[in-house]
This record gives sequence, structure tokens and C-alpha cells, in this order.
Amino acid sequence: MITIPYLTALTTYFSYGLLFAFGQFRDFFRKIIDWWNSSNLQGYAPICLGLEDFYIRRLYLRIQDCFGRPIASAPDAWFDVVERYSNDNNKTLKVFGVLWITLIKCLLCRRTSKKSRCLNLGSYNYLGFAASDEYCTPRVIESLKRFSPSTCSTRVDGGNTTIHKELEECVANFVGKPAAIVFGMGYVTNSAILPVLIGKGGLIISDSLNHNSIVNGARGSGATIRVFQHNTPSHLEKVLREQIAEGQPRTRRPWKKIIVIVEGIYSMEGELCKLPEIVVICKKYRAYVYLDEAHSIGAVGKTGRGVCELLGVDTADVDIMMGTFTKSFGSCGGYIAGSKELVEYLKYTCPAHLYATSISPPAAQQIISSIKVILGEDGTSRGAQKLARIGENSNFFRSELQKMGFEVLGDNDSPVMPIMLYNPAKIPAFSRECLKKNVAVVTVAFPATPLLLARARICISASHSKEDLLRALEVISEVGDLLHLTIPPVLTIGSVIDGVPKVRSAIREPDLGPVSRSRWFTKGAIHDLG
Repeated sequence: MITIPYLTALTTYFSYGLLFAFGQFRDFFRKIIDWWNSSNLQGYAPICLGLEDFYIRRLYLRIQDCFGRPIASAPDAWFDVVERYSNDNNKTLKVFGVLWITLIKCLLCRRTSKKSRCLNLGSYNYLGFAASDEYCTPRVIESLKRFSPSTCSTRVDGGNTTIHKELEECVANFVGKPAAIVFGMGYVTNSAILPVLIGKGGLIISDSLNHNSIVNGARGSGATIRVFQHNTPSHLEKVLREQIAEGQPRTRRPWKKIIVIVEGIYSMEGELCKLPEIVVICKKYRAYVYLDEAHSIGAVGKTGRGVCELLGVDTADVDIMMGTFTKSFGSCGGYIAGSKELVEYLKYTCPAHLYATSISPPAAQQIISSIKVILGEDGTSRGAQKLARIGENSNFFRSELQKMGFEVLGDNDSPVMPIMLYNPAKIPAFSRECLKKNVAVVTVAFPATPLLLARARICISASHSKEDLLRALEVISEVGDLLHLTIPPVLTIGSVIDGVPKVRSAIREPDLGPVSRSRWFTKGAIHDLG
């Protein structure tokens, strides 16, 4: 997938090795000190144990100020980031606060926080609906007055309102499927649906870089799981052919069901799925296609209908369409769209529908209203303008980053742009330096990505103006020069592809070869879906 220069791989491994060695050294002395201290839990095994605990304590906590930053405003193009500080080497973070005593309200105390106004390059607010909208917001407020913030019940009990029925019809019409069912959380949409769709005796063939919600859902299904190289249809066909020929393990009986799972836009790579080729292969081998459009629905396509519209794929050829409302629609939850028989079956069998509280009515109204704006049913062309702007902004920003010499992953039209950082020291440095210049970015490292492939993930919005993008490019260019992230124009350098030393040009381009490390074999992989 990604060809890493040999020197970069070597220094990255050395950096992690150094952190690991010092962490083990500190743990050794910690055990000696703890041996002298009495414990109230003698005889109990440690609750937190293993490499995960070590990684959190000795690596993650050192840079945790770069993650989970609290914000104090709507996630628009600009938002307020709350400043934090630590008195114990980042083990705990505190908010800067001042205690104000107002004489008027007689000893009534109010805590205020120090905030920085930052350019938002981290939120999934692709179409700008997360902020106040002239069409959506009044209708959301009206639904709040009519239905209250929560139904306090499941859909099968007292939580099935008229607005939920309207939402499902609206989503089905928007994505081009006969029926749809909605859920209150995007992550659960995948993790709870897959065990219902397939079980023991079935076969799941998944892209190696699929989201963690898909990974956990597949593992919980009990089905046999096979992985194909990321976004490589030829390898998918090879895996399909081999598995159909071999049949089920031990018995060699034919598979009861085969489902191929892919994403429309891969959230950590920013790449578009090669859906037309994958659909052809699945038709050839009679396998069902499960398409996760969490990051593509609403964000790409002429009318915002996702990768099927963008790549010219008939939605009838995609058996199960999944998506979330947390990105383009400025709300929460997720949906499954498919045949009427599939949706009816899910209503009777899916635990996320039977036992979880239904999606909040104001959140449902936000989705309905935003879809109407996208389709122009609000009586304006704002939806079309937003869709045009997100495409223009994304392509402009990506091309400018590449001209500067950054290694940027992903395809044109994708609003997700990962900038490769590699070295662990550059992860906090990039985030902190950008924040100093009032630009908020998201950095991603292991276990959300393979150990060597740390990155900063830029998310572009239709709410960004040209001035915002130019300001962001200026800051990223300065930080990139400071951290030596741009590619120098040398002739050749050593590189490592899947651990094999090679010599190649320094102009690094995304490699479509085998994936060096699959998320399916990364325990505890962390991603952010709804």
C-alpha cells in the first residue's frame, strides 16, 4: 500500500524501540517500589495488564494532550478549543479556569475557561450542517418542543414516532433503495448488524483496512473471516475463488452465504473504493456486497448520494448499503438500506433496533432537513452549492499539499487527506505546532494505524472559505518545514516494502501492493465512526 523509505522505517523503529526500552526500565523500578508498599488488593490479578496497558502508560500518556481536546462551540469552520495544562507530566489534564465572583448575583460562582479560536481541520462537518443553519435549525428546535430530546424507549415499545418513520422513508429515497432502518449510533450500525446478517457457516471477505466497527461486527458474527488486500479487486477475486473451491473448514461443505464488505471512502486513507470492479467480481461469484458509506454519503456525487453516484454504480447492484449521519448531515446515528425483506428481517432480529433507545427526535429532524437542503427541497440551491464547494475545496487543498512536497494519501474528490508523519516524535510536534498557530488538526497513530504509518488526518468542509484554506496551507507549510515532512529532491534512497529492503525514487507515491499490516490483526484498533 505505502512504500516507506528505508531510513524513515529505520528511524521510526529506533524511536519506538527507545520509548519501549525506557518504559520497561521505568516499570522495573516501579515494581521494586510497589513491592515495598502494601496493597489492599492482595491476591487479585491486575485489572490493567499487558502491552495495551504499557502502551497507554508509557507512550500514549506522554502525548495525550494532542487527543480528545475539548471544544466550546459548534464544530464549524472555526471553533473554540479549550486550553489544558498538566502538573504531572501529562498523566492528567486540567482546564485553565478562573473563579469569578459576581457581586450582582451575591457569591454566585462561575468557572470560565481559556479558549483559543482555531481553524477546524479535524471535524467530519463535510457540508457545514453541524453549525447553525437557516433551514435546519428552526425545524430542529420545533421538533424539540414537540417530541422532547429523547423518546426514552426502544423502537418496538414507545420510541417509534412519526418523525422516525419519515426519516426512514427519506433515507431510502435519498440512497435509492426500497427501504431503510435507522439506528442511534453509527458504530453500532455495523457491529450489531453483521452478526444478524451472517453466522456460523458463512464467509465474510473484508478489505484489510475496513473500519473497526466492521472488524468487531464480523468477529462477533461467528462467520469465517478472510481479508483481501486493500482496495485490490484482483486479490479479492483470488480469495473468493480459493474460498469457494475449499468450502467450509473441516467439512468442505459449500458456504451458506458470502458477504464482501468494503467502504465508500476509507477514513484513514481518504481513498475511494474501486466499487465498479468489486461489484462485477461479486456478481460473478454470487457474493453479496455490503457497502459502508459513512464518509462518502452526502459528501461525494453530483447530488450527494455517495460513491455509487460518483462512480456510476447502480444501487441495485449493492445488496446492503450502510451509512452514518454524523458526517455530512450534522447529526448522529446510522442507517441500513436494502430490500424491504431485508429491512423487515432486521426490525425483528437486530438488537440495536430491539433493545437500544431510538434516535433522538431532534437529531432525526436534523437529518431530514439537511437531506432536503441537499436535494434543493428547501426552495434554494444551497445544497448544490455546498456539494460543489466541498469538491472544489478538497481538490484544491490536496493539490496544494502535494505541490508543497507532503506525502498525501487518498483520491481526488475525497474530503479526507492523510499527511504521513511516520516518526512518533512528529505526531505530537505536528499537532502542538499547528495548535500554537490556531489550526486544529487530528493526528493518528498505532493502534488506529500500523506502527510505522502515523499520520495527520485533514478533513475539509464546505464551510471553509478560500481564505481559510490558504491560512491552513500556510501554517501546515511552516510546520512541515520545521519537522522536515516535505520530500527532498534527491535521486534515490533505500526503502522498505513489507520488510523487504529496496531502492527507489525519493518521490513517494501510494503503492497498491500488499498491505504491510492489516487492521484485522491489530488488537484493539481504534477508529471514529459516529
